Amino acid sequence: MKQIALDFRFLLLILLVLGSFLGNAQIQESTLLKVKISVAPEMKVVFQKDGRILLHLNRQREKEPRNSAEITFGITPQNWDGSQPFVFESNNKDVLSSGIEKLTVKNQEKFYYQVVYKQNIDDGNENVAGNLYSKVDSMILAKEVRLNLTLATLIPPQEVTKHEFVKTVTIQSKSLTEFFGRPRSLKAAILLPATFFKNPDKSYPICYRAPGLNGRFTNINNTLKDKKFMDWWFSEAAPQVVYVFLDSQGPYGDTYQVDSENNGPCGKALTEELIPEIEKLVHYKPDSKTRFLTGYSTGGWVAMGLQVFYPDFFDGTWSYSPDPIDFEHYGLINIYQDSTIFYNLWGYLQPGRRTIYGEPTYSMKEWIANENLGSRTNDYRVSGGQFGAYNAVFGPRGQDGLPSLMFDPVTGKIDHAIAKKWEKYDLKKVLEKNWSTLGPKLQGKIWIWTGDMDGLYSNVATRFFKIFIDKTENPKSDAKISFTPMAGHCQEWSDQAVITMIGEKVKK
Repeated sequence: MKQIALDFRFLLLILLVLGSFLGNAQIQESTLLKVKISVAPEMKVVFQKDGRILLHLNRQREKEPRNSAEITFGITPQNWDGSQPFVFESNNKDVLSSGIEKLTVKNQEKFYYQVVYKQNIDDGNENVAGNLYSKVDSMILAKEVRLNLTLATLIPPQEVTKHEFVKTVTIQSKSLTEFFGRPRSLKAAILLPATFFKNPDKSYPICYRAPGLNGRFTNINNTLKDKKFMDWWFSEAAPQVVYVFLDSQGPYGDTYQVDSENNGPCGKALTEELIPEIEKLVHYKPDSKTRFLTGYSTGGWVAMGLQVFYPDFFDGTWSYSPDPIDFEHYGLINIYQDSTIFYNLWGYLQPGRRTIYGEPTYSMKEWIANENLGSRTNDYRVSGGQFGAYNAVFGPRGQDGLPSLMFDPVTGKIDHAIAKKWEKYDLKKVLEKNWSTLGPKLQGKIWIWTGDMDGLYSNVATRFFKIFIDKTENPKSDAKISFTPMAGHCQEWSDQAVITMIGEKVKK
C-alpha cells in the first residue's frame, strides 16, 4: 500500500510539471497583445506617413529592446498621419512577427517593450537619424495584454568625435539629387597622418576604407578609441597615409558605392564628386598613383568592386572577407541555377550562417523572414538589411519604382530572369568576360584575405574566384588571394595591417 501511495505521488508530480509546461506553452502561443501607439505632440511636426512600426520585446532589463529584441512585431499603418493613436492587435493578419516560435516563456514572466517607427526614406535602417522611438516599459506576460506607447524621441544624427587630426566632408551630390528628386548628401571622415601639418603641401598616399554592412563615416570614432592603433598611428613606425572613412547610407540599405538602377549613380557620385572634394582638402595629387581601397565584409566587396569597375582610377585594393564575388556561389546558392534560396538540392533548409566549426546557426528562410518583418512593404525590398541591400544594388528597378524581387519573399523561389540581370555585378563573370582589357589594368592591384570557415560562407565564392584567377593568361594575374584555415568572418581584419601593407607598396 505504501509503495502504491508513493507511485501515485510521483505520478501526480509528473502531471503537475507537465501541466505547468503545457500551460506555459499555451500562454506563449495564445497571448494577444492589444497595442495603442501615439505620437507625442512635439514629434508631430517631424512625423512622416507610410513608415513601419516595429514593436520589440525582451527580458533583459539592462538592454533597450530596440537593440536586443527577442520578439518583434511589424506592421505598416495605412494612411496614418499621427494625429490620432494607431491601434493594432498582434494576431492581425497584416502583422508579421519573429522570435515567438523559438521562445520558451514562463508563466507570469516580465517582458520589457519598446516601439520604433521607421520613417526615414533616405536610410533603410531602423536605429538611424530621423526615426522615432518610445521609452522602455514592462509588462507581465498574460493571455491578453494591453500596451500603450508614445513615440516621443527622434533619433539624432551621429557625429564624428572632434580631433585635431580628423576632418569631415559633407557635400550635396548633384547626380544623386537629380536621380531621387530631393537633396542627397555624401559624407566622409578623414584621419590625417602624423606629419600632415608639418608638410601642408605634400601629397600623401590615400586609402578609402569601405565599412561593413550599413556602416557610417562615424566608424572613425571606434578607431579613435583604439588606443593601441592610435599610439601606433602617431609613432615613427606608421606609414604616412591619409585614411578616409566612407559612408554607405542608402534608402534600401548599403549602397555598395556603385551605380545601380535603384540607388542611383553612387559610383559616379563617389569618384566624380566626393573624392575630388576630399583630395582637394588634403592636397592629394592624382598623378602620384597612390589612391587605394580597403574594406571588410560588405566593405571587402566594395573595395574589390570599385577596383574592378574603376581600374584606372584606383591603384590597389585590400579586401577582407568580401561578400560573394561570384554569384554562382552566393553563400551556398547558385542564383543562376538553383530553384530556391530556402532549400538546398537535397531538400534541407539552406543555412545562411554558421560557427567556425561548421554548425549552422541561422537559415536563409529565417533570415528573409526577419527582413520581411522590418520592411514597410512586408517583404525584404526595403528592409535595410543584407538581402534588401543586395536586391537593390544588383537588381533592376520594378514597375512600382521599388527594387524587383530576385526571389519570392515567402517561398524563396528564384526569378532567373532577374537573377540574370545581376551578372553585371558578379565580379568573377565581369573579369571572365573582360580579362583582356581589365587584366593588364589590375596587375599588382588585388589582395584578398578570407577565413576558410567564414560565418556567412563567403569563402566559397572567394575559392572559386581564385580558381579563375589562377587560370588567367595574357596576362597571368598576380593577384594575392589567401585563406586561413578555421578562421571566421573578418577574423584577421586590421586597420594597422592594411596601412602597413600600403606603406610597403608605396616604398617599392
